[in-house]
Amino acid sequence: MKVVVGVGVIIVNPQGQVLFGKRSGSHAPYWSIPGGHMEPGESFEQAAIREIEEETGLRLVAPQVIALSNNLETWAQEGKHTVSVCLLARHPGGEAQRREPEKCEAWLWCDPDALPQPHFEASRNAIALWRQGEFYAAGA
Repeated sequence: MKVVVGVGVIIVNPQGQVLFGKRSGSHAPYWSIPGGHMEPGESFEQAAIREIEEETGLRLVAPQVIALSNNLETWAQEGKHTVSVCLLARHPGGEAQRREPEKCEAWLWCDPDALPQPHFEASRNAIALWRQGEFYAAGA
């Protein structure tokens, strides 16, 4: 078994809301910020831009790495160990599209202090770190 590195992107609109997707497939029924696994040779920022465009059609400009999340709750529950690089980006404008309906059934702009439930661990950790101004918090 290996550790998988992923990216999660907190996209904030001018009203201070964050974009969340309701996952389908293997991550159903969880809500999460958009993101995914890194490809070999990518920077964190390149992975974030690619994943967000693939999932939503939005084209991010200059996402910035803000935090790391070691997702040990998911490891304990599912036996899948992921480390998430959390990035922050401004909403570039336009509507989020469901470009991968087999992975995401809906997009929702939501207050980051009232997360839609149930919520995916990596996304919950990213939002908490961002809101608390922390870069890393040890997992469970």
